[in-house]
Amino acid sequence: MADRNTPGAEAEREKSKRVGALKALFPYIRPYGALAGAAVVALVLTASISLVMPMAVRRVIDNFGTEDGALLDRYFGAALAFALLLALGTAVRYALVTRLGERVVTDIRKAVFARVLALSPSFYEKIMTGEVLSRITTDTTLILSVIGSSISIALRNALILLGGIVLMLFTSAKLTGLVLLIVPVVIVPILTLGRRLRVLSRENQDWIAASSGTASETLLAVQTVQAFTHEDLSRAGFDDVTEKSFVAARKRITTRAVMTAIVIFLVFSGVVGVLWIGARDVRAGDMSPGALVQFVIYAVMTAGSVAALSEIWGELQRAAGATERLVELLTATDTVTDAAAPVALPMPARGRIGFEGVRFAYPTRPEVSALDGVDLVIEPGETVALVGPSGAGKTTIVQLIQRFYDPAEGRVTLDGIDLRDMARDDFRKAIALVPQDPVIFAASAADNIRFGRPGASDDEVRAAAQAAAADGFIAALPEGYDSWLGERGVMLSGGQKQRIAIARAILRDAPVLLLDEATSALDAESERLVQAAVDRVSADRTTVIVAHRLATVKKADRIVVMENGRIVAQGTHDALVAEGGLYARLARLQFTDGLVET
Repeated sequence: MADRNTPGAEAEREKSKRVGALKALFPYIRPYGALAGAAVVALVLTASISLVMPMAVRRVIDNFGTEDGALLDRYFGAALAFALLLALGTAVRYALVTRLGERVVTDIRKAVFARVLALSPSFYEKIMTGEVLSRITTDTTLILSVIGSSISIALRNALILLGGIVLMLFTSAKLTGLVLLIVPVVIVPILTLGRRLRVLSRENQDWIAASSGTASETLLAVQTVQAFTHEDLSRAGFDDVTEKSFVAARKRITTRAVMTAIVIFLVFSGVVGVLWIGARDVRAGDMSPGALVQFVIYAVMTAGSVAALSEIWGELQRAAGATERLVELLTATDTVTDAAAPVALPMPARGRIGFEGVRFAYPTRPEVSALDGVDLVIEPGETVALVGPSGAGKTTIVQLIQRFYDPAEGRVTLDGIDLRDMARDDFRKAIALVPQDPVIFAASAADNIRFGRPGASDDEVRAAAQAAAADGFIAALPEGYDSWLGERGVMLSGGQKQRIAIARAILRDAPVLLLDEATSALDAESERLVQAAVDRVSADRTTVIVAHRLATVKKADRIVVMENGRIVAQGTHDALVAEGGLYARLARLQFTDGLVET
């Protein structure tokens, strides 16, 4: 069900090649430079205190046998003071870094959502909504972990590593040289296994997204799944994708565990060897016991930093893959974009629609012409019905009027202006739509109708519902217009959803009204009421009606008959019936043969 979104189908995507992909996060961190700077100051402070502590330990050990108790008291007092500063600095660093992470991830989520919300329908022909949601949630959670924790820990350990090496040199250049010999041995497994970890991290995230996409698609169609007793197959499909996600995660975890084990073993083996040599130097009198303890502490701190950095490296790899996936959304190319200097639609809009030599094929079916040389002019205030068999191009006309797609040839105009020359937000405000499959949001009945015009008053909402023959059933709901309609309107029948959508379009009060099979789900009584409302509403605005049921378009000013993406006839109902041809045949099937009652 989600084949197009599985990692195998996404082979064309560039894999994460380097942690440097995280630099794409910098533009989101830059506005909070002061917060990041304060976090860095706290981080440097805590790292510096950690590096000073072993010096105090050396002093205590080397002076432990002296009779000056006051000196020891001062050393222990200083240690407590350092511990207090370390605790306060760590708390401040945690608070600042965590806040920074939450703030940056919030901005990223908002930016990604704003971007995908603006992308044209052609984008969603190539990617599942569930995968987009997975990127907004799962991938940003990974980035939150990195910004709010991993980067801070990595920087702290990097400072301790560098500072520890420098202080080790001052303590004992000989032992430091021995420790540094271990470094190349440690770096080799990090680089070798790190490359493998990058690939596995990205693969794991891809499978998680595929799993989310499969679940989203199935749950959105849960009634159809249940009606066709497809639960077992759907469950098996989801289980398969989820298990593959687990297998990829297991490989990633195993690789990371092996890398961590190798690094820790090599580092601490080296520390033990160096400690053995240092102990011999103490016995020979070449080194004080305090200096050896100080060196060992620095060596342990340095080794711990290397181990921590190797572990964090895996987190950075995963975050780099997540960042790349989010960047793919933020930089996704769209076939429909606004002009650099858009032309304003004159207000009030008249609603004159023009198609001039329009040819168009959907991006996923480029070999099939949805529209083939369409020329059509719809005058202001005219009601035009588009009829024809399925796949004739009727709904495509409606989609191009809203500029969900751009024609391959020709142009679509509103009031004489090419839609491509205007901002989409500008001219779409002059259009109201009633789709064939009405969308009901998880909100109240009033809010669903008010979606057409957010600033409308309660009285205006009620008037729109009355005009759409929806007031009766809404008033009968438990809380009337404040009743919650559930996700996708699960509490409503198909006809009730359609009347809510019609009320929404009526409330919008736009000069252009698009009705795509707007009465297809209504019973005879509701259809009669809604048809009367549509007749009233369309009297002073340009109306385009897409219909299979010819009874709903008999009163249209003009009927445009389409077949195979072309206009084959135009005229009134009576003229087209008298003319014969496709429309007369459709009318005969629906009226004469009684397939649809008039």
